[in-house]
This record gives sequence, C-alpha cells and structure tokens, in this order.
Amino acid sequence: MSRHARRGVPRRREPKAHWLLLALSLALALAGLCLNGYVEHVGAEGSGPHQVADERPAPDEVVAGGPVQRLAADGTVTTRAMPAKTIALTFDDGPDPRWTPAILDVLRRHDAAGTFFAVGAQVNRHPDIARQIVDSGSEVAAHTFTHIDLTAAPAWQRTAETTLTGNAIAAATGLRPTLMRPPYSATPDAVTVPAYEAMRQAADEGYLTVLADLDTLDWSRPGVDAIVAAATPAGGAGAIVMMHDAGGDRSQTVAALEILIPRLQEQGYRFTTVSQAMELPAAPVAAGGQRVRGHALRFAQFGAGWLAGAMTWLMLAAVVLAVLRLIVQVWCARVHVRRVRKQARKRKRYVGAVSVIVPAYNESANIEATVRSLIGGDYPNVEVIVVDDGSSDGTGELVRRLRLPNVYVVEQENAGKPTALNTGVMFARGDILVMVDGDTVFEPDAIGELVQPLADPFVGAVSGNTKVANRGGLLGRWQHLEYVIGFNLDRRMFDVLQCMPTVPGAIGAFRREAVVDVGGVSTQTLAEDTDFTMAIIRAGWRVVYAPDAIAWTEAPASLRQLWRQRYRWCYGTMQAMWKHRRALTERGASGRLGRRGLSYLTLFQVLLPLSAPMVDVYGVYGAIFLPPAQVATVWLGFTLVQVLTAAYALKLDGERYGPLWSLPLQQIVYRQLMYLVVIQSTVMALVGDRLRWHRMTRTGAATAHARTNA
Repeated sequence: MSRHARRGVPRRREPKAHWLLLALSLALALAGLCLNGYVEHVGAEGSGPHQVADERPAPDEVVAGGPVQRLAADGTVTTRAMPAKTIALTFDDGPDPRWTPAILDVLRRHDAAGTFFAVGAQVNRHPDIARQIVDSGSEVAAHTFTHIDLTAAPAWQRTAETTLTGNAIAAATGLRPTLMRPPYSATPDAVTVPAYEAMRQAADEGYLTVLADLDTLDWSRPGVDAIVAAATPAGGAGAIVMMHDAGGDRSQTVAALEILIPRLQEQGYRFTTVSQAMELPAAPVAAGGQRVRGHALRFAQFGAGWLAGAMTWLMLAAVVLAVLRLIVQVWCARVHVRRVRKQARKRKRYVGAVSVIVPAYNESANIEATVRSLIGGDYPNVEVIVVDDGSSDGTGELVRRLRLPNVYVVEQENAGKPTALNTGVMFARGDILVMVDGDTVFEPDAIGELVQPLADPFVGAVSGNTKVANRGGLLGRWQHLEYVIGFNLDRRMFDVLQCMPTVPGAIGAFRREAVVDVGGVSTQTLAEDTDFTMAIIRAGWRVVYAPDAIAWTEAPASLRQLWRQRYRWCYGTMQAMWKHRRALTERGASGRLGRRGLSYLTLFQVLLPLSAPMVDVYGVYGAIFLPPAQVATVWLGFTLVQVLTAAYALKLDGERYGPLWSLPLQQIVYRQLMYLVVIQSTVMALVGDRLRWHRMTRTGAATAHARTNA
C-alpha cells in the first residue's frame, strides 16, 4: 500500500494518451525528414549516374531508332525522328528560379518554344515557374522526381519517381505529362539493356520516352561557341537538342541560345516543342485526384524541408549551448578547485554541536550502517536523531538495539519525509543540522568536512558529495558517471555562480537559523530538498558545495526503480521551480537563483530534454541519408566531448577512469529514459495531476559498501 493510500489520498490513473501522441508525432517527423532526405540526397546534383555492370546495348530497334520512342507492352518499339528543318530545344533538370525565366525570355523574344524536362522536386519548389513555361507556349515533361539514375533503381522506386513527378506537374500546371526523359540519358545509340528496361516500365505507366539527337554537354561549360556548334544540325536535318536550365551556372546556355536561334531561323529552321513537332496530342488535363495528390505532395515537401531546416538549427543551437555550458562548467570548476585547495590549507575548526537528522521509512536494509557511520566519524559532539516515519519493517527497533551513545529514535505515524525532517528539527539540540537519507553511509571525515563552510556566518547551507555505492553493471556505472559529473561540474558551477538549487537529501548541512527563517522543510513539493534549498537562498543565505564531504548512497538497481526515482525528482523540481518563479524578477541572492539557477534548470533540465526525441529522430534521418563518414565523425566528436567531460569530472573527484567505456552506451537506453521522464513530468504538471510518492526497494548496497571498505 502506498503512503498516499494510507493517508486517504485517492489514487488517479496517470494520463497515457500523450505517449501515443508522442509516438505519432515522432513517426510523422521521421517521415517528413525522410521525405526531405529523399528529395535532397537521393538524386542530388553531382551524384552522377551509377556504374551498371550490364553494358549490353538495347535492342537494335532502340539504338538505331529515332529519339522519340514508344515501347509497347508486347515488346514492339516505335521510334520517330524530327522533321527536317525542325528543332526541339529541350532543357533538363529545372525549373530554376534564375535560369529558366532567362531561357523563357530568350525563347519569347525569338518566337520559339521548348520542352522542359522538369524534376518533380524542383517543380514543387517553383510551381510558378512551371506555370510560366506552359503559359509561354512551351511544354513541361517529366525528368523523375529526384533526378535519380533509373538504371540503378528498383522497379518500385522507378514507379514512385514517375508517379510523384506526374503529381507535382499536375498540381503546378493542371496538366498530366506524357513525355519523359530518363536522367543521364543522351542519344538512342547509348541506350543499354538496363536503360531499356527502365524505359519500358515508364511506357507501361503511360510515358513516351524522349532522348536526344544532339547533346550539347552545356553542363560541362565547354564555351558558348562549342554549345552553338554542338546544337547545330548538319545538312538541314531536324533534331532534338539537349540542354540544361538548372543544376549550375547556365549563363553559357542562355548566351548560346541568343546566337543559335536567330542564326538557324535565318536558315529556315523552326523551333517548337517535341509534341508539336511530332504532331502528338497536347498534354491532357490532369484529373482532380491527381492534382489534389500533387498539392499534398508539395505541401509535404515544403513542410519536410522546413522541418529539416528547423532541426538543423535546433541541433546547432544544442551544440552551441552544450559547448558554452561546458566552457562555463570547466572554468567554474577550476575556480572552485583553487578555492577548496586554499581552504584545505587552513586548520579545520569546530563550528558547534551537530545534530544529524535521519528520516527513515522501511530502511532496515541500510539503517544500521548509516547510523554507525554517522556516530563513528571524527567530528566531536554529534547527536543522531532517527525519525521512524511509520516503518513496517522494524527500522526504529533496529536502531534501538544498537545501543549507541547520542543516538535517539523518534517514532511518528507515516507523514512523509518533509514532516519527518521537521520532527527531527524539533528534537535536535545542535545549531547545525545535518540531514541524511536513511540509505546513506558517511565517510569518517564527512561531517567535519561538511560543516566547515558554516564557519562563514553568511552560509546557510552546504551540499555534500554523494557517490553511488552499487556501481556494478551498466546501470550502476551510468548512474555513477552521472553523479560524478553532476556533483563535480554542476555543483561547483552553482557554488561559484551563487545559485545552488539543491542540497541533496543524502548529505546536507544547514544552519538552524536558516531553517527557522524559511519555516522548516516544505511539504508542498515532492522535491523537498530543492524546494528547501531555493527557499534558503531567497531568504538571503549562501549555499555552497563541499566536495570532500563524501557519502555513499544506494542507487536504483533496475530501470523501473530508476524511472520512479527520477520521475519524482523531475516532477518535484518542476514544482519547486514554479513555486519560486518570482525569483526571476527579484534582486540580490534571490535574483541570482532565479536568473542563473532557474534559467539553467529550465533550459538544460526541461527544454533541451523535451527536444531530445526530435534529436534522436534527426539522428536516424542522418544515419539513413547523410554520408556515413560525416555521421560517424559527428557521433564520435560528440562522444569524445562527453568522455573528456566525464574524465575531467572523475579526475576532480579522484575516481578511476574505468567506467568511461560505458559512456557511449548511455545513448542507447539511459538517455532516452531520462528524457521520457521529463516528458512524463511535464505532462503531469500541465494537467495538474498530483504524483504519488514512489519508494525505492532497498537492497543494502550502501551497507555492503561500508563493510567492504571498513
């Protein structure tokens, strides 16, 4: 039975619909990113044709035929050539916002028309230019959706490419294209068996293949005169001329057209579209359903591009923030280390009688080792008050049986940890109050080190250094590294910046006067230690960190227990942040807490973790579409920074570097668990539900550590 159940607080089912919403959102985000990846990377300019093993030529009817080819389902090939003195200027890879309008302007001035083999993705980017092509009297034909090499694509991808291109053109122009030119194709005599198979599949889907008689190679920028020469047919023959209106600087193509068209017109040539030259039916009006699909595709492509851009900026912002955070942490850590070393040279002082308060609820696994470590330290005049908060496992009786001097047991009905702490404060006689969890074992000099900063009358509370006792296994190692990094970088930074948000419940010392100032430990949040610490700072007291005051605690031994613990911590921290939000606009110590501490917590413990699922989705997208070397470099760089940061924290704490090998594996399970905790806590906070207390099952790990190191 839970504590709240015993106290008559009804239990409510925690909301779960957000998990489905999160999963759907991530799936949609991944789909959008994959669409953008497909558009931007699969047929990206410069990727070039693939090397195909089968270089056998296509059937004779194809390689010896004309450039316009109709391939029937029964294998029949019908080809046609251009009439004499007729030129069809064709332009591949557009539309382009700069070069396509320039080419259309040249065609208009010379009363000519052309055929533009458009890439579907480009049509979606510039639908207005596709409409300009049609309105000018030229025609738009298909050139696949992403400019892929159809000879290397599987059948399903070929179909997808032609279908998507048709939809894009239909949405932009209202017409269904019937002409298609495969990317990386040229004249009929260059068609291979794989290219022939791709052309046959396109024919089955209703497309007439248009190759070229003359390939100007204008994409290689051979010079204006060379382009003009390559585009000029011999002996008055007609020709389909291949040029490009996108994919790079096409100024030479535009300049060549200004020379070519009037020169050949003077010789009696006419410049028209492929369909007009071949007396083919005009492109039919697209069906309404196809236009709707095309509009949906364009909006999806636009949204996917926006999402990819936003994710890139998010990743950049996260990297910049992480680097700035690391710089500040390392600088503050160095400042704090020098400060601690300077203090260490001074002789330790007796700063007054110490009362240690141990709230305990079913802590029989560790309570004996905890009490012995507290009473057996090297600091004189210590009393230990164990507040048995309605335990059902004989915790209080175990302490009594020890019969240790200056150890007292106070029993109360189960009322929760904050109330137990306040009860201990009432019975305590010392002016310095050390608050300790019932599963914590102190080092012999921990109390002495912990209370030394209280010699400064302006210090109201001191955070000690908590270490994980059960650090075996991956989960234990991950928590060990997390504790070491958190205490040796974050807490040193908070100390230097005077905005320590939390004195941990495992080990902390408080001046009685500061405790009285804030009215004792608050019962309003589940993170009573954070709430209590923030209240002390807002009351004008300094809160500092004593890294040499070491206590060992038992960390969760399973993912379920870890979830419950971190869920309570995160939810309680959000409660405390909201409770003390006015610190953001206050002055003095309270203002430093608000503008430094609360802002830091909001950014790095709430907002960035909430965006972490999208970062993972972006990582999957990168692994699929980005160059493997680039992805590996980014991942290795990120991991290296993490390892170096953890190594520095371990060095500050005098710990071994052995657990560092497990750090890269944190990205697989541990990191996801932590950000899911933040998501769940945020949802609970937004819906206004109250989280019940989750207590961790103790195994006696802290006791085992104490015995091993005795």
